[in-house]
Formats: sequence, structure tokens, C-alpha cells
Amino acid sequence: MGSTCKGYAVVVSRLKPEQSLRLVISGASSGLGLALARHYLERGATVAAFARRADLLQALAAEFPGKVYCYPLDVRDPVAIRHAADDFIARAGVPDVVIANAGVSVGTLTEYAEDLAAFQQVIDINVLGMVKTFQPFVAPMRAAKRGALVGIASVAGFRGLPGAGAYSASKAAAISYLESLRVELHGSGVSVVTLCPGYIKTAMTARNPYPMPFMLAPEVAAARMVRAIERGALFCVVPWQMALVGRMLRLWYIQKCTLCTPSI
Repeated sequence: MGSTCKGYAVVVSRLKPEQSLRLVISGASSGLGLALARHYLERGATVAAFARRADLLQALAAEFPGKVYCYPLDVRDPVAIRHAADDFIARAGVPDVVIANAGVSVGTLTEYAEDLAAFQQVIDINVLGMVKTFQPFVAPMRAAKRGALVGIASVAGFRGLPGAGAYSASKAAAISYLESLRVELHGSGVSVVTLCPGYIKTAMTARNPYPMPFMLAPEVAAARMVRAIERGALFCVVPWQMALVGRMLRLWYIQKCTLCTPSI
């Protein structure tokens, strides 16, 4: 079976050895974000950890003394992110990798007016939160002519799922946004990586009442994602089996649709 990770190894050569990497990770207090932070920290990297829960960030910092810069913030707040970015760059230097991982998932139905606020929240965090996380780092990384901006999207972005309109739409938007950003930064030395996980065993998925095939532990998913980043992948589905599931759902949907042709 061919790999679902597409990219070029040239990206890896521009990154420093892992033990001296500087990273920024949003949503770093739990779930996949925490697993990614730990994976890098265990190999000697320095991490700027963004998350709302200060106590969990402090616990991570205590686990890795001198290696974690804690920034309790909400990714919807661009001013707070700008201050954190300026502080981290001043103290540790321009990051080699910025991972926009923060995200939420809630059930939504368009017919209910009370769900409008949930739609707004999901889009603000999952899409605009990614933009706001990247924004203050783009110019410094471009000036340094190196590094990777990594966005955590989802297989849910391949096909709209019933009862998850906000989440599916936000992840589809994230995928398209990252495609646009990749073209904008072409030739700058800064790569843009799209990671699309399937089901990961976290508090978020624990609420799902339906079967979740090919589920991965956060630590396993994080290790696979880090390998994808290191080998220069630009787009990667984790695990690869979920790429097949996503494609089949998409093809089934297209076959059910009636093609619109102009009348003559």
C-alpha cells in the first residue's frame, strides 16, 4: 500500500538536530498536544506550550525543568499570542516548528438556534485559532529561511459528517487554508505541513457514541506525526488506513450527487 504522506525530504535538512529544536505547540495541556510536547521534550527540545489551563502547563514544566515555556492563553486571542510569540523568540529564538493543534469538537445541528454559538466557537478555535497561532511566527521564520508550520486538521475534513457540521466544516477549512499558506510561502524556506488524524483516544473522542475504527493512543499518533514532519511530508493522514476510509466516504458522496450541467 502506498504512503499517504506526500512531501520532499529537503524540508528535513533545514531543521536542526532534534535535541536542539525549538517548538511552539498550541493545545499542549492534554490529548494529542500534550503527547506531541512530551515526544519532543523527551528528546531534548525546547517547547513553548500554549493552552488555557495554566495548572496543566505548570505540571508539564515541572516534569521537564528548564525546557518548557508556559503561556496560558486562548488561541482566539491574537494579542496574547503575539505577546507569547515575542517573549519566546526573545528568550529562546525563532522556532523551528510551530504546531497549531488546539481544537474543539461539539455536536451541532443547524435547525437549533441555540447551536449557533457552538458553530461560532468551533470555527473560531479550529480555523481562526490556527491562523492566529501562525501569524506572529511567519515573518521571523521567513527571515530565518527555515522551519515548518504544522496544522492539525482531520479526516473529518474530507467529508461532512451528520451532527458534526461545525467540526467537519472547520477541518475542511483548515485543510484549504493550509494549502493556501503553503503556496504563499513557496520558496521561502518555510514549509507548511497538513496532518489529518483519524480517531485518537482522548477526552474528546471518549464522548463519541459510535464505533471509531483504527483508533490510536495519543503517544502513538504523536510519534507518527513527528516522523512525518521530520521526513518532510507536506500532507499526511494518521493512521494511513483512515485515508482509505475518508476517500471511500468522499467517493460514495460524489456518486450520490447529481452533476449540474448548464442547460443549452
